[in-house]
Parts: sequence; structure tokens; C-alpha cells
Amino acid sequence: MSIRPRKKVDPRISANRAYQVILNPIITEKATQLSEFNKVVFSVPLDANKIDIKSSIEKIYSVKVKSVNTILLKGKVKRFKGILGRRVDTKKAIVTLVPGNTIDLSVGA
Repeated sequence: MSIRPRKKVDPRISANRAYQVILNPIITEKATQLSEFNKVVFSVPLDANKIDIKSSIEKIYSVKVKSVNTILLKGKVKRFKGILGRRVDTKKAIVTLVPGNTIDLSVGA
């Protein structure tokens, strides 16, 4: 059984695509606690992959990214006035930065 080689992905990404990949930072109590370990949490589209997320963060914030972990959150089924509805699926990216790099999200843009 042969192993297929992986496709080479070009890490360069346009500025327009970078802003489409990173939707917004997630600022919660848990995300704030992760900042002690040099980690930042972002909301990303469902079709974004780790390579796109890494190159987008490096392009937008001018920092070096050590690793990217993604979490796919399935939408819950909820009732609203007796009618069943469903929340949308979301995807979060936990970005670990190289020591010495920081992203300050508390400052307004």
C-alpha cells in the first residue's frame, strides 16, 4: 500500500482573504485565561483550514504563530415560542503564539 504525498499548500495569502478567514476575536473569561499561556481565540468560517488561519494571523497582526488548534461547535436544537429551531454551527481557532509575540485585543481599533 503506497502513501500518497500531501499537496503543497502555498502559505502566502492575500490581505483580502486574510480578513475573510479571521472573523472576530472571542473575548470570554476562558479566552482571557488562555492569554496567560500566549494563546488567542478567534472565530473563523467553517471552511477555513489551519494553514489559512496561521498565515492570516501572521499577515494581519505581524506575529509568529507556533500552532493552531480548531474546534467545530455543532449548533444546538432549541425551542423558541414552542417552535423548534437550530443554532448555527461555528468554528473557533485557538492560536498559540511564539514566546515574545503578543496580540493586544483590549485596545479598540
